Amino acid sequence: MVSRCGIIGLGKIGMMYDLAIDKTKAVYTHCRSLSIHPNFEIAFAVDPLSSQREIFSQNYKKPVYVDLESASKEGNIDVAVIANNTSAHFETIKQLLNHFEPKVILCEKPLTYNVSESFKIIDLCKKRNINLFVNYMRRADPAVIEIKNRIISGAIKRDIKGVAWYSKGFLHNGSHFFNILEFWLGPLVDFNIINSGRSLDNGDAEPDVCVEFEKGEIVFIAAWEEVFSHYTIELLSSSGRLRYDSGGNYISWQKVINHPTLFQYKVLDNNPEVIVNEMDYYQICVLDQLSFFLEGKSHTLCTGDEAMTTLINMDRILKERK
Repeated sequence: MVSRCGIIGLGKIGMMYDLAIDKTKAVYTHCRSLSIHPNFEIAFAVDPLSSQREIFSQNYKKPVYVDLESASKEGNIDVAVIANNTSAHFETIKQLLNHFEPKVILCEKPLTYNVSESFKIIDLCKKRNINLFVNYMRRADPAVIEIKNRIISGAIKRDIKGVAWYSKGFLHNGSHFFNILEFWLGPLVDFNIINSGRSLDNGDAEPDVCVEFEKGEIVFIAAWEEVFSHYTIELLSSSGRLRYDSGGNYISWQKVINHPTLFQYKVLDNNPEVIVNEMDYYQICVLDQLSFFLEGKSHTLCTGDEAMTTLINMDRILKERK
């Protein structure tokens, strides 16, 4: 059965990221992924900007509206995708539920910038029996799932130490990597602020912080988005070294080997194993996992409760830096 979907927000992740790219080479947005995945279809889109509605009409040939009330004439939907500004998520979901009864809400990350508003969204969804997921899309990447399985199996041994570089805000972009590390290493145990970093205009900040997770310790360090974007994780284990580079576009594993000439000396293999990722099709991977959920199968999507845990932990860190 094909699920009917409404897209609210036609900005970068909603529609624009892959608009000028051949669809056989990349699927980055909700519009493109929903238009080509066999298990989903676009019922309508919503955006207040006439320019965005016009671009959508020209490229996707589906109904598009200025607001959710106008879109309600299209009938109910199975999946609502919330892809507008984070600051508008709470009000948008409230308006959505005045006009629709979706089975699933897929909301862009972070759920909100405000813990209280996020709790209200989760409560609204639970009261209406709506399944809420937050689009930390890297969790749907087969490479990220493979790394988690290696940690579970012991192929990547505990205890793990690492460094995570992020830019453009701890909550805004750092949350992607905080959430992945919760997915890989389990719940937060403790943290220590190394450097308070700079504050950003949207209430976010860029601290350097050492975070202890259940299975390892990671130092988050802020880079400078205005100079260049930098998103990378390096994990060291007694069994080897994992590099999660370029936001997940290059992933490699170096196992521990005997030094070729020095007796009883261990080094990392200079011929790393490349772990194949699907980051050029990450939104298709998300819909594959959503399909598994709708079919009653196991999935790796980030639930509303898991996203809430990420937000609470990161909020604690940001409050501590003050």
